Amino acid sequence: MEIAWFPEGMTWQIVALLALAALFAGLMDAIIGGGGLLQLPALLLAPGVSPVQALATNKLASIFGATASTLTYYRRVKPDLKPMVVIAVIALVSSMLGAFTASVLPVEVFRPVIVVVLVVVLLIVVMKPDLGTVRRDGKPLAKQMTVAGVIGVGIGFYDGVIGPGTGTLLIIALVIFLQQSFLHASAGAKFVNWATNLGALIIFIPLGHVYFGLGALMGFANMLGAYAGARLAIAKGSGFIRIFFLVMVAVLILKLGWDTSYELMNR
Repeated sequence: MEIAWFPEGMTWQIVALLALAALFAGLMDAIIGGGGLLQLPALLLAPGVSPVQALATNKLASIFGATASTLTYYRRVKPDLKPMVVIAVIALVSSMLGAFTASVLPVEVFRPVIVVVLVVVLLIVVMKPDLGTVRRDGKPLAKQMTVAGVIGVGIGFYDGVIGPGTGTLLIIALVIFLQQSFLHASAGAKFVNWATNLGALIIFIPLGHVYFGLGALMGFANMLGAYAGARLAIAKGSGFIRIFFLVMVAVLILKLGWDTSYELMNR
């Protein structure tokens, strides 16, 4: 396997801008998810980087940040990782099914449905201010694992078909269906995010799609942002994360809505 470090012709100015994007992506992702909405498009705009190389290098950079935020959250919040392990394993398999489905059916078939779901989710969170502000325990372990399995199927499929905003959707699923607080949901989602990034890298690295030098530099910046974001979320609590969530879902609705409109106009 040939190791690639940087794309040909990439200047230090472009690397610096990509590192800055990774810093803010890590910060945002640690709080409420959605860092890929910033980091991946930045890589796609970089000269000499193909879409698959951008996706693979994004995964390497992201796993640095996911590691930092997972460890920070785990030390201070102590999330219950049992349902997260179930979600991570099932999501990994389900994402493969989603990727296969995306190769057979056009992505624009799914976007309108996802937009409607996101609008409903946004309205639910706005109309229920107490949702996710406290953690409600009490579900039997077997029921938690069943619900976690269903979440894993849905989140993994979405990640394979569309991708952006997967972490944000996972957090709201944990809040609504497992009755976790936004803080504990953010903490648990980082573990799942770390696992799915690792799964993708297991495929991408042997195929030679990863730029290791660029990914490591962006990863270091992403890690700094993730550490700061996790500390900020822990300090401010679930109410602060809820506000971030509302903003992120609104942005995701606008992005997917724009993508759908663009596809329709250019048919």
